[in-house]
Amino acid sequence: MNVYLNRELSWIEFNSRVLAEGLRKDLPPLERLRFLSIVSSNFDEFFMVRIAGLKRSSAGAADISGMSPGGQIAAASAKIRPLLSELYRCLNDEIFPALAGGGLEYVRPPYNDGDGEYLAAYFTREIFPALTPLRFGVTKDEDIPRPASGKIYAAFLLNAAERSAAPGLVSIVELPAALDRVVFLPGGEKPDRTRWALLDDLLLLMGDLLYTGYSVQEKMLFLVHRDADFSVDERRDEDFVEAMEEVIAGREYSPIVRMAHTPGGPGLLERITRRLNLGEEDVYSIDGPLDPGTLRSLIRIQGFDGLKTPRKNHYRHPAFPADRSVWDCIRSGDILLVLPYHSFDPVVRFFREAAEDPQVVSIKTALYRTSGDSPVIQALEKAALNGKHVTAIVELKARFDEERNISWAARLEKAGVIVIYGLAQLKVHAKISQVIRREPGGLARYIHLSTGNYNDRTALQYSDLSLFTANEDFGNDATVFFNTLSGYSAVHTMNKLIMAPWFLKQKFLELIERETRRAEEGAPGKILAKMNALVDADVVDALYKASRAGVTVRLNIRGICTLVPGVRGVSDNITVTSVVDHYLEHSRIFYFNNGGAEELYISSADWMPRNLERRVELLVPVLDPAIKEEVKKILCCYYKDTARAWRLEPDGSWKPLKAEKPFEAQAALLAAIAKKSEQPWKTRRELVVRRSAPAEQK
Repeated sequence: MNVYLNRELSWIEFNSRVLAEGLRKDLPPLERLRFLSIVSSNFDEFFMVRIAGLKRSSAGAADISGMSPGGQIAAASAKIRPLLSELYRCLNDEIFPALAGGGLEYVRPPYNDGDGEYLAAYFTREIFPALTPLRFGVTKDEDIPRPASGKIYAAFLLNAAERSAAPGLVSIVELPAALDRVVFLPGGEKPDRTRWALLDDLLLLMGDLLYTGYSVQEKMLFLVHRDADFSVDERRDEDFVEAMEEVIAGREYSPIVRMAHTPGGPGLLERITRRLNLGEEDVYSIDGPLDPGTLRSLIRIQGFDGLKTPRKNHYRHPAFPADRSVWDCIRSGDILLVLPYHSFDPVVRFFREAAEDPQVVSIKTALYRTSGDSPVIQALEKAALNGKHVTAIVELKARFDEERNISWAARLEKAGVIVIYGLAQLKVHAKISQVIRREPGGLARYIHLSTGNYNDRTALQYSDLSLFTANEDFGNDATVFFNTLSGYSAVHTMNKLIMAPWFLKQKFLELIERETRRAEEGAPGKILAKMNALVDADVVDALYKASRAGVTVRLNIRGICTLVPGVRGVSDNITVTSVVDHYLEHSRIFYFNNGGAEELYISSADWMPRNLERRVELLVPVLDPAIKEEVKKILCCYYKDTARAWRLEPDGSWKPLKAEKPFEAQAALLAAIAKKSEQPWKTRRELVVRRSAPAEQK
């Protein structure tokens, strides 16, 4: 019996669970639109990366589940097509009408006389001058324009007015990205309504004006996605940024792996797909707006609160009062930040105070993804300009964020920051920063470690944990980490931190083996783990062995899981659940019972080969007793979820958990953080004194 699920199909199952959130009629329509747009964007990337890779390895061997590359492509297509059909059914039949009922009305063709006149004038004035129609040759001897990946095009099949001209000419027009896709209409009879049209519809309806002397026989909208699964030549050390820019440019000329189109042009579709060398399996008919992800701009429209999920608070952490420096706060004891329930502000303060504090000597950080106008980047620039020694390890190979990373890396270099572009053959995915400060007792090191990126925007949307500490062992390890990445320091074990790709996988296997060995000796073994994905075959096999020895293994996996739970004699003692809710679950937490001497870790790494073998990652032990208890409660909270949780069945399907009184983990965590934010903060030192004081003093 094969006891491994296919990676790609498991990922599609994850998106099916996300889609299920969009199908929930109890959610506000703009919240449902957010989930649908996430699914659509996820599938776009899936084709550009995963399907592209399978196409290039079509003659390769079967994967661990026994499926060939071609079989995986066919199975993925069979799963994705009905999901997209359901997505657009929901969008057209439920969400758009619900938005209209709440005062945010999508006006579609055919337009009434008033709307038609307004939109025709708008098209002539604001859109028509920006359009560039391009000839699209339909024979092999004719040149064709290269449709850019992810851009929307209108295509027209033309016949000339003169009979002597060749029939069946094709022209395409790109929807200009600089123009707003949502076009707002003048108010109707009801003043509390906002009416809007789509630029897509206008271009398709009025694009005939581009072709005087021709009649339009067919028209449709389409977009393509190209292969984005190729890497930079990392041997080019001297011009690595230039090499990365070449990779970005190369994506515009890479093979097309998928085309999506609107109905209405069978002859047009045949001509375009033939010239683009696309097979039937590469083409997807879409009954609705292409790329619904861009419609998320509607969520940002002011007002219409009844169409949105009520705004959730992000609470100030009480350990960081405004009248104390960050350094004083961290010196008082380790501090755990639980995002997005806590505000991201302490992280920003960490960098800003470091930039302005005259006693700060050095700042070092590892940056993977951050926002375009990041306050962290601004603080690093200011620190360098203020004369501090600032080093930033910038990972340019963060897929689809390369251009942004190149841009702000150049800004940092201009300000005087030492910028190091990662390591050859490895992505630096660890999230760590170190501030060195001159203090009366000598140089002090302040460390920040996180499961998530230094991104102030995603910090409002992703569930992550981060730790502030002045622990000397962590400080020493941070120095070793940065020296290893910036110079020629030999890689060696650290005091507390565990670094991939050199030691982390072996550490996880040893921790699992220890639970297995204890169970074989008759002691209870227990493993709890929360992560984004479980793919590594060695880890899966180790968990199977632990299960057979009697270890209780409870996994909470957001996305991909190739392990099969509940198989008799193999994984009887393993359960797998997944929580899909308003916030994207992103934290990685690992618990090992260790015979009662419990060990807890947080990490930037999932149990995937790329994280354990091809990336620089960190595993962080949770040492502070109070924080350890807090992290354990957070982890266990997800196993109690019966509102937004799903359970993986032995046949690979996922079933939603049900209960008479549903428990929602994210709501419980938000309530717990809200309650703590109102209570006076006791530093770790104060707690130690209080616990050790005689009873009459308490």
